[in-house]
Amino acid sequence: MRCPYCQGPLNATAHECPACRLSFPRAGTLLGAAPRVTPLVADTTQTLDASDQARLKRRLASMRQRFPELVPQIVMHGFPEAHPFTLHVFWLFNAADFAGTSRRGNRNHALLVVIDPGRAEAAIMPGYGLEDLLAEETLGRILDAAAPLFRQSRWLDGILMMLEELDALLESGARPLDAEPAVPGEF
Repeated sequence: MRCPYCQGPLNATAHECPACRLSFPRAGTLLGAAPRVTPLVADTTQTLDASDQARLKRRLASMRQRFPELVPQIVMHGFPEAHPFTLHVFWLFNAADFAGTSRRGNRNHALLVVIDPGRAEAAIMPGYGLEDLLAEETLGRILDAAAPLFRQSRWLDGILMMLEELDALLESGARPLDAEPAVPGEF
């Protein structure tokens, strides 16, 4: 794990970065209030039209049906250039609390996809409960594969491609139906 500000190595249980002293409260002070996001798909940039958003919502609903613990969220938002994109993603993931306060630590199965069309940057941030399935290198390959589509402003195609890859990774890590406890799609 790396610090979202200075990119220095960071222990997941650390309360702040030992190098730059960033913590979630300090990030909140620096960046302010989180943007209001609608469930599943939030596009404050108005890049996606209504049919694109509906298609993404159907795809995410399909994933949630297969993996009931999953809390997926797509956010398209323009973030200020003054701070690193990774800092904005870290702050949004924690400030918005997509999985809810009762699902912390390894019970957090939130999956955040953030795209800033103006900055030409994208990120995927899994909750702690998904980090073993969704390694940083694997997420980087998924983002790299979507980058050419995003450069062509094919936002829907890029996001759908990423969701297909993420779905396959989740499928590979889901417990079999006959495993204890017997809950389909449980991680």
